[in-house]
Amino acid sequence: MSVVQAFLSLSTAFGLSASAGLNAYIPLLVIALVDRLTDGLMDLQGPWAWLSSWWTIGVLAVLLVIEVLADKIPAVDTANDIVQTVVRPTAGAILFAASTHTIQLHPVLAAICGVIVAGGVHTVKATGRPVLSVTTGGTANPIVSTVEDVISTVTSIIALVAPYLVLAFIVIVVSLIIWWVVRRRKARR
Repeated sequence: MSVVQAFLSLSTAFGLSASAGLNAYIPLLVIALVDRLTDGLMDLQGPWAWLSSWWTIGVLAVLLVIEVLADKIPAVDTANDIVQTVVRPTAGAILFAASTHTIQLHPVLAAICGVIVAGGVHTVKATGRPVLSVTTGGTANPIVSTVEDVISTVTSIIALVAPYLVLAFIVIVVSLIIWWVVRRRKARR
């Protein structure tokens, strides 16, 4: 395995795990369908082969419909985020481990990375959403939820098709966060 292949595998893992922080079922369903319907784009091997069974795909599709509907309703979305506090990091762990299986990354390390990435994204989402609900009277919830679902879907697809773009995106987001923090500190002084 070359360094480039390892890098692309890690980029895919980070992209899929971050996507799981917004919606656990979208990236799981994407990799399951891609593995099932394409040849070579995603190869779920060993302990991860069950993800692309038709039973798993069916269950993921039903869970996705429930998640999408629950996330659009004020107050229900907060309860959903509480439940998803366990589900999203778990999905991130599975996605990270399944994506890095080919580069022989230790499964425990991969799972920890997935939990941290998906958990971090979920934490930002789950803490911001109640504030948004209160300030907009819940009217923005369906719009923001739809945007999150689109971002999760696009990120999942990009992570599989063009993983080098995931790294560019991460660099841009981290740069913007650093810029914002520095700007706020200067404004306080």
